[in-house]
Amino acid sequence: MTKKASTTGLADELGIIRAKMADLKDREIEIREVMIAAGISAFEDKKFRAVVVESLRTMIDWKSVAAKLEPSHQLVSAHTTEKEVISIRVSARRGALLS
Repeated sequence: MTKKASTTGLADELGIIRAKMADLKDREIEIREVMIAAGISAFEDKKFRAVVVESLRTMIDWKSVAAKLEPSHQLVSAHTTEKEVISIRVSARRGALLS
């Protein structure tokens, strides 16, 4: 990835992108709810086909399992890893209008 000479506007652009993604996620949830409530298994439109798939997923709560077993601090430490993570937090500036 090449670095841009100017970083002006990057925070605003990233904030706008994340806001749009949140709006899109909300709309996705609304559409899914309508499709599921319709009780129709497949939806056909001009560009895409959507199929409602029902399945059973089994998940194990390993944290609860481990707590029941009361592992020693040494055992927990031996199986604990650390990883450096870089994140970028974005928040709207006070008084800023999003458009």
